[in-house]
This record gives sequence, structure tokens and C-alpha cells, in this order.
Amino acid sequence: MPNIAVVILNWNGKHYLETFLPFVVQYSKGVNIKLYVADNGSSDKSIEFLKQNYKNINIIILKKNYGFAEGYNQALKNIDADYYVLLNSDVEVTENWILPIVNYMEENQNVAAVQPKILDYNNKQNFEHAGAAGGFIDKYGYPFCRGRIISKIEKDEGQYNDTVEIFWATGACMFVRADLYNENGGLDGDFFAHMEEIDLCWRLKNKGYKICHFGNSQVYHVGGGTLAKESPHKLFLNYRNNLLMLYKNLPSSKLFLTIYFRLILDGISGLVYLATFRFTFFVTVIKAHFAFYSKLSIFRPKRKQLLEYNNKANLKEIYKKSIVYNFMIKKIKKFSDLPNFLT
Repeated sequence: MPNIAVVILNWNGKHYLETFLPFVVQYSKGVNIKLYVADNGSSDKSIEFLKQNYKNINIIILKKNYGFAEGYNQALKNIDADYYVLLNSDVEVTENWILPIVNYMEENQNVAAVQPKILDYNNKQNFEHAGAAGGFIDKYGYPFCRGRIISKIEKDEGQYNDTVEIFWATGACMFVRADLYNENGGLDGDFFAHMEEIDLCWRLKNKGYKICHFGNSQVYHVGGGTLAKESPHKLFLNYRNNLLMLYKNLPSSKLFLTIYFRLILDGISGLVYLATFRFTFFVTVIKAHFAFYSKLSIFRPKRKQLLEYNNKANLKEIYKKSIVYNFMIKKIKKFSDLPNFLT
């Protein structure tokens, strides 16, 4: 049996640890399973709580808040395992959530990362926004999921209780081979948070590995535990990092036009914010674009390093049309109603 490290990255999430760690401890038992909490510079007495109540959980103390991406990179440097399980602190796991996925990955060596089915903790009949039943992106880099297109969430009726190849697995609960994670640089710390798991999955797929959804394992995710849905900073990170992800991973033949049209689409969304009197969000889109331009000198060497793989890849899991157009104009609200682009 391979060694499995379940790693929770915590930042001022003591209330989530109190609620969800009992489930992790109860349902993550096994001789080769070790539990870790990596604390990202918390100030809410999370560490004291862990030391007093969970003496069998390994604690990794980071000196500051590195963000989600670099926080995991720093933490995983200290862990020797065959599989990392990246688990948000606001996730309720269920019985037998680990071993079926690891067994599947052991039987399929070309699978680099897997996510379980992600349901909404506050409405357990529905999928959760961040990951649902596996993620994809469209031609302009907009993420969507089986079970969630833009803002429309599907009810879980067993329609995605399957094991299929996807484009990205959510960082809320991601099983990833430790050797591939480390060989490929892990999560990109320059993202800080948001889109970093899509970037990692894209890099792995460009190198020929598979990312999968495993529907017979499920967890419940609160979502928005660190940054609220309407947070301007969250919006900033999503706009900036989506552009950085595209710049870093697109093949040369698609780079210019994709970025060009994406900038236009972002501009249109900014004008919508302005027209609806959300001036802060309008300014946030502008700030995100300028932040993207300022990061290009850092990302140019990264793109150059990946270019050989980027130019070879032709990934069917990238939807060749606009998911926003299909949602807004054609009124397609469910993944199953999309034209089949996976054949």
C-alpha cells in the first residue's frame, strides 16, 4: 500500500478545524495514511487548538501566510509520501473517501490527479461551485464543471457517479502523485490563490498525463472559507490569474488571439459592473489587467520552459466554443445539454 499524506492548509480556520477535523480523523484511518495540518501564519489560536485536541496530527508551522499555492509548496517540502491529498479545511469527508481513489490511481499509472465528487455542505443535494463533478475550461479560459455552468448549480441525482477524464481537478480536494507534483514544480506560487490547480492540471495534461473525476467518492465543501464570493480581492485574483494561466500554457498558435479576445471579454464584464453601479468591481478588473502586464516578465521564462509541451498538446477537454455565449445567449444551463465535445 502506498504512503498517503492528507494535508490541510489552514489560515485562521480554527472554526473549520473544530467542525471538520473529526470527520477527517474518523474516515482517514489506515497504516499508511498520515494526517497533516500546515498552518499558514494563523493568528486565531489554530495551532493551540490542534496541540490540545489532536496530538496524533502532524503540524507544520509556516512563518507567514504564503497563500494557497505557495503555502502548499512550502508544506509539502516536509512530507515524504507517494500521494498528496490536498484538502481544504472547510470540507466534510465521508466514509471510504480515500482508498478507492488511490486504488484507481495505482491501477492507472498515467492518471496524475483525481478529485472526488464535490457537493455543497450547506445544501447537500446540490453540487458545489468549486469543482462539482470535474472541471473544464472553454476556448477563452473560462472554467466550468460537470454540475455547474457559470452560476447555475445542478442537483446531484447520480448523473455523475462515474470515473471520467476531465481537464482540471479542484484544489478543494485533490489527490495527486507526489513525484509528479514535485517534478513539475507544484502549484505556481506567483498565483497566490485561485486558478493555481487549473494551471497545474494543464501543465500535467500537456505532458500527457490524465486528470480524472472519481464519482464513487464524495465530500461536502462549504466554499468561500477564506475569501467571500463577493470579495474584490477574490475577483482580482480570478481575473489576473486566468490571464496568467492562459499566457503560461497556451500553444503559440493560439496565444495572441485568445488573450486578445479574453481581454475584450473582461473589458465587457467590467463595463457591466460599471453599468450596475458596482464601481469597486469595475476598478478591480482594471487593476487585474495591469497586474497581469506587470507579471509578464516573471511568467515569460515559465512559458518558455513549457513551450515544447504546450505546442504539442491538442486537448479535447478544452471546450472549443464559448461557455459564456452558450450560457447567456443559448440558455444552456446544464453540462449534459452541451454539445458533446469529449468525443
